[in-house]
Amino acid sequence: MASQAPVGVSPDASARALAAEIAAYAARNAKSFECFRAATAVMPGGNTRSSLYYEPFPLTIAGGQGCRVRDADGHEYLDFLGEFTAGVYGHSDATIRAAIVSALDQGINLSGQSALEAELARIICDRFPSIDLVRFTNSGTEANLMALAAATVFTGRRKILVFEGAYHGGVLSFSNGPSPVNVPHEFLLSTYNDLDRTLRLIEAHGKELAAILIEPMIGSGGCIPADVEFLEALRRAATAEGALLIFDEVMTSRLAPGGRQQALNVIPDLCTLGKYLGGGMPFGAFGGRRDVMQQFDPRRAGALPHAGTFNNNVVTMAAGIAGLTKVFTPAAVQALNARGDALRTRLNDRCRERGARFQFTGIGSLMSAHATDRVIQTPSDAAGADAGVKALFFFDMLNRGVYLARKGFIALSLLIGDAEVDHFVGAVESFLEARASLV
Repeated sequence: MASQAPVGVSPDASARALAAEIAAYAARNAKSFECFRAATAVMPGGNTRSSLYYEPFPLTIAGGQGCRVRDADGHEYLDFLGEFTAGVYGHSDATIRAAIVSALDQGINLSGQSALEAELARIICDRFPSIDLVRFTNSGTEANLMALAAATVFTGRRKILVFEGAYHGGVLSFSNGPSPVNVPHEFLLSTYNDLDRTLRLIEAHGKELAAILIEPMIGSGGCIPADVEFLEALRRAATAEGALLIFDEVMTSRLAPGGRQQALNVIPDLCTLGKYLGGGMPFGAFGGRRDVMQQFDPRRAGALPHAGTFNNNVVTMAAGIAGLTKVFTPAAVQALNARGDALRTRLNDRCRERGARFQFTGIGSLMSAHATDRVIQTPSDAAGADAGVKALFFFDMLNRGVYLARKGFIALSLLIGDAEVDHFVGAVESFLEARASLV
């Protein structure tokens, strides 16, 4: 759906305002531009991570401390992006840093198993209701790939049900329909939160269906929660058809001590994890039912292979253990998400008080800004927002010292406190006032 300007607002007005902001941004960030220009000589588009690129060029982040980052031109920002959920600990948490240094002192690249990987595995199995056994990867993308491999072999089927707007990794992306670089599974594409359409698809393809892969809250597609009734129906349908229900909790695992599955008491057959669970180091994991995961037991005849030089690297294992046992404890999880819920309520109250066509969706410490006042139940609802106003929001937030994703995604870290929340609310109020004619 094409984005629409608010009734009575000229699209030209939004475009002129955005052009002025982009020109000011470029003038203010000359060193970031020089870094970008140098990078284009050795990387296509000066970039090795597509989600970080935006016009006219992205900021070069030179450093960070606590809940703040600074760019190459010396500007400091409150970090409300939190490394797209991986940065829940803020920058250089002392406890995690000490665990990493201790691991380095014992030697890295040890060419063998260590006690650390079993300890982190035990912590994760204890924490997430669906996980009887777990294996580690280096990213959430890898975790989802391995979970799908496990499902197709276990069921002897090939079709995978996914949802429009979902993102399960760089080769499992459905943000604007299937990506041309997606792995070639036999995907069935349904509409998020559309129970009737989804059940019809399951009924039509049930005997060929290996798995249903779903985020309990669409993350990158706009922080859109799944209706609990929708997830419960998927659980029943998967069981009835002999398919596996896979929850991609790479992002949503941080929304409750045992993930979104625990909060809703909807337990999948397999679960994928990533982001913060490695203490801020590269990490992914997939786990679930014992009978499914035992396919990877090398003691069994015909065991499935699963390799990866850095799957059990000691830096990630040590950082993950320290993070989950000493820093991001169940109590800390609950407090952080309560803070996020309160913040989102304040922001939406301000939008309603001003009659603004603007809102924030999400759960707990994860949320996304949308330049529309329509009810958002699916990614297509979010896609109908005013793209120009959303871009203005990003640049206005930078002007007011707040760093978030260009697409409006926000993830709180543990170090975001009352003062930082108040600053952000004030920045949003200033945006709504300054852009009143556009929102």
